Amino acid sequence: MNEWTSYQLQDFIPFTAEVYFRLLERMGENFWPLHLLTLALGAATLVMALKHRTRIACLLAAPLWAFVAVAFFFQRYAALNWAGGYVGYAFIAQAVLLALMALTGWGMDNAPRATTPPVAIGIAITLFGLIIMPLMAPLSGGSWFQAEVFGIHADPTAVTTLGLMLIMLRGFALWIAVIIPALWLVVSGLTLQALDSTGGAVLFAVLAIALIGGGLEKYRGQAVT
Repeated sequence: MNEWTSYQLQDFIPFTAEVYFRLLERMGENFWPLHLLTLALGAATLVMALKHRTRIACLLAAPLWAFVAVAFFFQRYAALNWAGGYVGYAFIAQAVLLALMALTGWGMDNAPRATTPPVAIGIAITLFGLIIMPLMAPLSGGSWFQAEVFGIHADPTAVTTLGLMLIMLRGFALWIAVIIPALWLVVSGLTLQALDSTGGAVLFAVLAIALIGGGLEKYRGQAVT
């Protein structure tokens, strides 16, 4: 028992901060200018969600989760961390779930898109994932290729999807749909904390706000004034 208590979080991370952020940078280098397409798809997904075209919104987001699973986790992250492949399968599962929701309409919120507390929080989180997160690395002195972009990198994909789910879904379906994005943000947040990056605190803050938004679902029928 004493031996286990001697371990720190850093002991479970099999790579350095330099290696990890270089991985993110390589993703940016290898797939540019695909970023423009994924950001456009993200913006279109938000517009569809707000226009009550929720099935289309889910259908647009699904292939991006599959792309991140293959391009990031299977082909790159798994080389650094043995658990990367398992996370990739989780991202594939999220892509399948979104596709099934698009086909069946399960859990879709059919009420008008009034600016209720969950919807307002969802919009804010979605915009944060689409706009603010790509700017964080460059504004912190990093390369523009280190910019983490929705549909290319895991963190903004999970953050943006959390926001979209708050806008589009209700009840049990909402909580099912946010499990994988939320769990990844916990894993990524802990990883970034172990690497002494402030990004971990940002992810935990976003997750906490999203959970508050989910808890306010009972106010979905009441518009914010």
